[in-house]
Amino acid sequence: MAHPHHLRVPFPAGPPLTGHLPFADAPGVPDPIEVNSRWLTRGGRPWFPVSGEFHYSRFPAAEWEEELLKMKAGGVTAVASYIIWIHHEEIEGRVRFDGDRDLRRFAELCARHGLDFIPRVGPWSHAEVRGGGLPDWLLARDCTPRTDDPAYLEPVRTWFAAIAEQLRGLDRAHGGPIVAIQIENELYDQPGHLLTLKRMAQEAGMSAPLWTSTAWGGVQLPPDELLPLYGGYTETFWTEADGGWPDTCRKHFFFTHQRDDEGIGADLRPTTVRGGDPDAFADRFPWTTCELGGGMAVSYHRRPRVDAEDIGALGLTKIGCGSVWQGFYMFHGGTNPAGELTTLQESHATGYPNDLPVLTYDFQAPLGEYGQYRPTYHELRLQHLLLADFGDRIAPMESVLPERRPSGQDDRDTLRWAVRTDGTSGFLFVNNHQPHEPLPDHPETSFTVEFPGDGGPLTLPAAPVTVPRGAYFCWPLRLDVAGLRLEWATAQPVCTVDVDGRTVLVLAATEGIAPELALDAATVTSVSTPSGDVTPVGGRVMVTGLRPGTGALVKVETADGGRVGLLVLDAATARTAYRGMAWGAERLVLCEAGVVFDSFGREEVRLHGSAAPVSFAVLPAPERAPVVDGASMSVSADGVFTRYAADGGFAADGACVPVTLVRPAGPAPDTATGVLDRASAPADKYFDTVAAEYRVDVPDDLPPGTILRLHWSGDVGRAYVGDTLVADQFFSGRVWDIGVDRLPADALRAEGLRLRVLPLHPDAPVYVPREAVGAGESAAVTHAEWITRRRWTVRAG
Repeated sequence: MAHPHHLRVPFPAGPPLTGHLPFADAPGVPDPIEVNSRWLTRGGRPWFPVSGEFHYSRFPAAEWEEELLKMKAGGVTAVASYIIWIHHEEIEGRVRFDGDRDLRRFAELCARHGLDFIPRVGPWSHAEVRGGGLPDWLLARDCTPRTDDPAYLEPVRTWFAAIAEQLRGLDRAHGGPIVAIQIENELYDQPGHLLTLKRMAQEAGMSAPLWTSTAWGGVQLPPDELLPLYGGYTETFWTEADGGWPDTCRKHFFFTHQRDDEGIGADLRPTTVRGGDPDAFADRFPWTTCELGGGMAVSYHRRPRVDAEDIGALGLTKIGCGSVWQGFYMFHGGTNPAGELTTLQESHATGYPNDLPVLTYDFQAPLGEYGQYRPTYHELRLQHLLLADFGDRIAPMESVLPERRPSGQDDRDTLRWAVRTDGTSGFLFVNNHQPHEPLPDHPETSFTVEFPGDGGPLTLPAAPVTVPRGAYFCWPLRLDVAGLRLEWATAQPVCTVDVDGRTVLVLAATEGIAPELALDAATVTSVSTPSGDVTPVGGRVMVTGLRPGTGALVKVETADGGRVGLLVLDAATARTAYRGMAWGAERLVLCEAGVVFDSFGREEVRLHGSAAPVSFAVLPAPERAPVVDGASMSVSADGVFTRYAADGGFAADGACVPVTLVRPAGPAPDTATGVLDRASAPADKYFDTVAAEYRVDVPDDLPPGTILRLHWSGDVGRAYVGDTLVADQFFSGRVWDIGVDRLPADALRAEGLRLRVLPLHPDAPVYVPREAVGAGESAAVTHAEWITRRRWTVRAG
């Protein structure tokens, strides 16, 4: 039975509301940033930023630059970071901006590599930090934090002045990277205090074209003073252990025009108090985000696991819903610094409702605690490449929902889809994935999008297809590509690249759906394809039967004399695609390893990976073959790409690590409870008396960047060098990575690395993912391996 799906596009809305907001860029900047009621502009063009959170004070300063380049290669255009007060002034009057706390250097590195910077200045940050980032000495004062109490505002004023001094000269007026400043965080019922903080920050000397606030929880904001930024997470660590998958997470896998997520931060809001209208700002502000979950932290009582497909589906669905700013929290994980007076994690001990690990803040992010690449990074990069080339078209497009929609959040049978459109063209979004509760295949599916006026209906594909379980994708509708009108493609646009004067649109095939290209015959004079069929049908030229891959380049000569290519990569290969300036031109690079493009003072590409030998493919190929680490590379054809490979000489990865059991685990300690009667992390004493202990001898000659990967089970794991805690983890069924470079070298040489693992009490009120249930009752390190992360430098030949 056929399952046609219909959507009627309304006539385009009138122009957006402009001039109603008090946001202004610095006079004379070449690309002024402005905001209207529906989208952002930069230099007079619609602007679709992608921001990613990276906490500089949770990562070694020596590695910031390379990690920022990884984020840029992942499609991030703006780096956001909390300025965590307790990290800088744990001891009153001793404000530190040195080493890993060097805010100015971090912002300057963003500027050096063409990344915008968004400081989230607080003063309260949350960020799963002790006291929400407010120092203990401040909380000990006779004052009411997060209000206009003068006794609170006085130290805040001094703190803001310190931040402003660090950022002096880095505003837009001086050519700096700061495009937005966030005030406070998750403060839902104090609009007057938010305005006070904004004015204080401005008086201190902070400046940005955009001033923002988090907007979830029905926030009340001072009218038109702060740009409301929304969020959405696929999972939560802050809900109850026995509460199941929260409805507030489930709804993010549906296409909807409701912006608010009332679940974020709900554990810190009184349940009897509700903020304002969740969509109060929809008529005056665009749909912008700052906390789409790039992963999720784990707390002691609730340890969710997120997969790359969960984050990918979330991100793509939000674009289909109408987002015009994709902001991810976290994009890069980190490690809490060691406090001088206390540990610095959120915990029951300071009255917060969740016990977090002492050190790790990995967040299961696209880039991990030690800079590890995760599959999520590749899923999101695919979307960000789309936004880099087509975001200026998508941003002004309205989101339109179909006539037949899911009846509610429990409806898993109705296909979820939407269209972003300007009334004549657009992008069709489908999401058939959600975690925990799989969605079914949708056989015999077709879509009819009825455009207004003379546009007429568009029905695609030519023959119905099955939308596979777990699929999520974006297909173009009547997309202009350098004079060619692509009526539709059953493949997702990735990016464009110029190859010998031909504009090549790269597309990613949708797994399980045969690629089909429909070209407007009036814009075409000839079509050639390496495989499949080219068939005139009515006013279209249909390309079918194309085998996606590196050779699937359809060449089109257009009616206006142009030359266009449509390159359809298979889904897996598309997730290895990077685009950037390399060896004098913008190029597409396919590589299983991570790729960064560094054009500051040099023109080189660096590859990050563990597989060897290294190999990558380039389009268009440079005139001379590049060299890797000074050595020549073998060259071969890979479809329309040129592939380069370094010859051998690299050791195999994953060497087994001897792990010696020193002491078996004793009985699991009874579970204590804390705030909200939630399970508390075991006391330190149990690691000395009950935990299983293992010893790992770490060789002196491990290559830089080596990770110790532990396959383990238990409740809580801690790693020590001597008496110093150097890493920790709550068990959730995931491997435990420890960056060897972070360990104190001299002490490690003398004392080795000790692992202590507690068993989980069988009656502990703790949520772990289904696949890990029961495993934690046995405290054991079952296997360990060295993961050698290599870095290759590729320069022009």
